[in-house]
Amino acid sequence: MSIDINKLSTKELQALITQAKKRKTTLAKRKPIAAVQKKVAALLKAEGYTVAELFGNAGAAARAPRSASPAAKKPRKATSKVAPKYRNPENASETWTGRGKQPRWLAAHTGAGRSLAEFLIK
Repeated sequence: MSIDINKLSTKELQALITQAKKRKTTLAKRKPIAAVQKKVAALLKAEGYTVAELFGNAGAAARAPRSASPAAKKPRKATSKVAPKYRNPENASETWTGRGKQPRWLAAHTGAGRSLAEFLIK
């Protein structure tokens, strides 16, 4: 979520500031995660349980870093090449398939008022 504060009115800015202060107060009242984890571990130990017994794999997965998840280790599926649809008339080696962000050369030309159709490869 990103908010362009330059487009907000004074009333909207004040509401945003109030909301941010409330959120900051709420977060400041919370105890650090490490302290809460320590309390939970002590309670589990006192009752004779382990995190794995109580939460299953979800407890261990919640503590694992995101990069260590099995999904992150899977190789990406190979995608087929897409033929270019647009070519830079000034440099024929610069092309664009029409997917993803426009290349700088095309954005410069279209920003100057030229039509995207002018760059289509026939």
